Amino acid sequence: MNTKAVPAELRKALVWDIERGRSDRLEPFPWQTDTCIGSWHYNASLFENHRYKTAATVVTTLIDIVSKNGNLLLNVPVKGDGTIDADEVKILEDLARWMKVNGGAIFGTRPWIVFGEGAADVAAGNFGEGKARGYTAEDIRFTTKGDTIYAFVLGWPGKPVVIRSMAGNSPLVTGDVDNVALLGHDGKLQWSRTEEGLVIKMPDEKPCEHAFAFKITGLKTNASADTGNLPYVPKPLPPAPAK
Repeated sequence: MNTKAVPAELRKALVWDIERGRSDRLEPFPWQTDTCIGSWHYNASLFENHRYKTAATVVTTLIDIVSKNGNLLLNVPVKGDGTIDADEVKILEDLARWMKVNGGAIFGTRPWIVFGEGAADVAAGNFGEGKARGYTAEDIRFTTKGDTIYAFVLGWPGKPVVIRSMAGNSPLVTGDVDNVALLGHDGKLQWSRTEEGLVIKMPDEKPCEHAFAFKITGLKTNASADTGNLPYVPKPLPPAPAK
């Protein structure tokens, strides 16, 4: 059962649903965002004025949610005859192209020990999505599958990516990196691991649009690490002032 406004003590039994919003942290129990690319019911003016959420917004929102142990329920409103308009078709086709390349880093994954790197990104709670800032190449989100760690960069950097959570002295991991691959890119990447972070040189061409997933093998997660005071763990935004 998914329901809104679930107190923390009931989240073992009920799935916390956040309408048009997100959590600002890695949650211990599964949760869900329900949102829409436009209005909950079909609104022709959104099509006529091209005001739907973009595929880039949906993709980066999805990644952020999954990295925090959440699920995205996305509504695509239909017209009275049951069809969808051309802009909605384009968004879904863009999502399908992105998922064909990166779906392995989303489906069947689990959160990592921290959800990501970057500044605070979203005001938690219902109807907070309009307060979220746009993502850049400085924003990184993590998922895992078995011994593999996936690191999503939420913008094309145009320079080497530095993943600070995987630095040589990071308390989050043990062992060494065996390999770094960029999903959708056939060539080998140049990378090194320093005290600054895992430094990855980007290829000249993008393998897809919107966000880019690195597949990292060899490192072991240090499950006993204290993540509470690490400088690269995003801190929650302060609560919105009461109206």
